[in-house]
Amino acid sequence: MACLKNREKTINLLTRLTAIFLALLFTFFILIASGAPPFSAFAYIITGSIGSVNKISDVLVAWVPLLIVTSGLLVTFTGGLWNIGVEGQITLGAIFTTGMLRFLQASDLPSAITIGLAILAGLAGGALWAGLAGVLKTYGGVNEIFGGLGLNFVSTALTLWLIFGPWKRPGTGSMSGTEPFPTSLWLPQLTGLRISPWSLIFAIIGLVIIFVLLNNTYFGLRLKAVGKNRNAAHILGIPTTRYMMTAFFICGAFAGLAGALQVVAVYHRLIPSISSGYGFLGLLVAMLINYQALWTLPVTLFFAALNIGSIQLPIMLRLDSSLAGVLQGALVLFVLILDGIRGRLRKKNDPGTETTI
Repeated sequence: MACLKNREKTINLLTRLTAIFLALLFTFFILIASGAPPFSAFAYIITGSIGSVNKISDVLVAWVPLLIVTSGLLVTFTGGLWNIGVEGQITLGAIFTTGMLRFLQASDLPSAITIGLAILAGLAGGALWAGLAGVLKTYGGVNEIFGGLGLNFVSTALTLWLIFGPWKRPGTGSMSGTEPFPTSLWLPQLTGLRISPWSLIFAIIGLVIIFVLLNNTYFGLRLKAVGKNRNAAHILGIPTTRYMMTAFFICGAFAGLAGALQVVAVYHRLIPSISSGYGFLGLLVAMLINYQALWTLPVTLFFAALNIGSIQLPIMLRLDSSLAGVLQGALVLFVLILDGIRGRLRKKNDPGTETTI
């Protein structure tokens, strides 16, 4: 049994390495077809992400929300749920955080308590928005993909209404967002850098919690059963509806935390695109790592580095920075293709999987 497990781990690793090679090769030919120098483009992406302390700091700023969101998505994916509405949940976390900061700004509470309450409000906002998608799924029969997408649009509209309406800057609303909060309501940052060590602590603790929850608790075991076969789990006495709703709430709370940190540690205000696409990027990462929590940390760091490093491309080579998205999407695509081929070969070579009539 141990030999089989080690063999499976080796095959999984080789599959991922092959997918990385194919994705790089695919991007290489895309660059050649567009008349751009491939090696120079890759070099600028690398230097743009780790070329200086400030750039490494920017990578960490992008890595924190991506790691938090992906960690939360592992819970809903384990339960067999496609929480596409995670973008809106990030946004609602940011909205609730901003609202709490505005409400407590004039109070005599210490800054640490005010920030803490604002972050808790962000968790509640994300969980509430995810709970709406969960209710639509479990009680309304609405597929979570369609319900989540609809709620994403609502959250975007709500953000714009607040920025240009009740929370607009003095005089007139601005696409730059609401009025920035005073520095006393910012999470402390490293001197001269944009990254807050508290954000890193929240992200790492969040990943550890999800890893323990999914791999070392009865909740994780039962949630896996729900994700594998919902009907069978129900027959075995597992309250599937409760577990599905709990998965939505946990994932939403993590997304809300990411949105809260975007407010108190990065932008220090509410802006229109506060989610920054981290929800959709987290979905790609979760599929790429095959929902395994151990791979979350390095892969999210790699994706964050690609995002930040690609900013150099328009400046140095007049290439669109979306090249990083091409590489990320190709990587996920090739992993899914190779996993599909593996699954077909396994069924073909294992007589026990064939059904006889």
